[in-house]
Amino acid sequence: MEVTIGFALLGVLLVIGLPVAIALAIAGGVGLYMLGGPQLFTGILTTTPLSAVNSYEFVMIPMFILMANFIVVSGVSEDMFQIARKWTGRTPGGLAHATALTGAAFGAISGSSTASAATLASTTIPGMIKQGYNPGFASGVVAISGTLAMLIPPSGAMIIYALLADMSVAHLLIAGVVPGLLVTVTIMLTIFAWVYLRPGDAPVAQSYSWSEKIRSLGGAWSFLLLFAAVTVVIYTGIGTPTEASAIGALIAFLLALSRRTPLRSFVRAGLSTLEASCMIAMIFLGAQVFVYFLTMTQVTQSLVSWLIASEIPNIVILIAILLIYLVLGCFMDLIAMLILTVPIVSPLVTQLGYDPVWFAVITIVMGEIGVLTPPLGINVFVISKYTKMPVNVVFRGSYPHVLAHLILVAVLVAFPALVLWLPSTMN
Repeated sequence: MEVTIGFALLGVLLVIGLPVAIALAIAGGVGLYMLGGPQLFTGILTTTPLSAVNSYEFVMIPMFILMANFIVVSGVSEDMFQIARKWTGRTPGGLAHATALTGAAFGAISGSSTASAATLASTTIPGMIKQGYNPGFASGVVAISGTLAMLIPPSGAMIIYALLADMSVAHLLIAGVVPGLLVTVTIMLTIFAWVYLRPGDAPVAQSYSWSEKIRSLGGAWSFLLLFAAVTVVIYTGIGTPTEASAIGALIAFLLALSRRTPLRSFVRAGLSTLEASCMIAMIFLGAQVFVYFLTMTQVTQSLVSWLIASEIPNIVILIAILLIYLVLGCFMDLIAMLILTVPIVSPLVTQLGYDPVWFAVITIVMGEIGVLTPPLGINVFVISKYTKMPVNVVFRGSYPHVLAHLILVAVLVAFPALVLWLPSTMN
């Protein structure tokens, strides 16, 4: 009875528009009060605020957000787009391919999908539309390319998943590399298919000589430096992910400083980091209260026992879980999805015999689809805001990429080694 009331209350609070953090705290608090009275309720609430964020690994979240914001104000993303543009200029849909490659590169040095989408929207869409690209096609490419920051390390979503599921942050971050490359290839193949079917939506861009292409690579040093400072450091074990996040933020700050970035941009980056970090900390606090409630009701253990006793094939359960993520993605952002589901789903899939690292990556890819699907589609609204483009135009441009991503999810489910091979080579 308590579990039903707790989940029903949470659903009602979310539907009426209450912030996720507050909704989780209220629903969890009410549930705890019903289970143990005021003594249990006050005891947990007095210890939760500190325990929710009092971990060494949590430092990664504000550090990677700060790194992303310094990258945005420094203009490194513009350099990456110019390099990709020169190398893909004569390719059908060349600027769209350049956008996908820039999204992958930006994702490799930034853990924020929203920052990636906003940066790509401001740096690539105007150029594509000026060249005669269909606005829906251009915006759809940017919307999906921005999601690569969720998957390619340093991914904020991966870090949050690892903290929620008590997994190795380093292994989970590195597990996103190969799937991230596959997502990039999937985006580019989707662009090829669109241009083949509707060539008028993507005119051929300017071509560049080999000497111009080679010279453009001189601007890649900042990206390579940041990539080495984060992903290479984590993979080789030279430093912990937390140490890598601090190094990355410092290097991004020095890069922004070397480019004579105005002081007001640094202030804006700091305030944006503070707002995002506090929001995530509040969500963790609310989630901790709700997780305590779930733990005391033993709902996870009961669900696992029931599913195993039911003898439903494991693959059917897995598909059902993925479909639930697909539906949830239509109504909430990825962080809220993870916080609501990981404490329940992660033990379940492990008990069913699936690798938790592999499933985490699959979940993040499903989250990429969620930020493109109506009615929420947070990346779609970010792009609409920055470009003043109607939301329905961006949604229409995103549909082909949603279908392509669902096919990729099927491939990753069929071949788990695509996810697990690289982290298995770590020390």
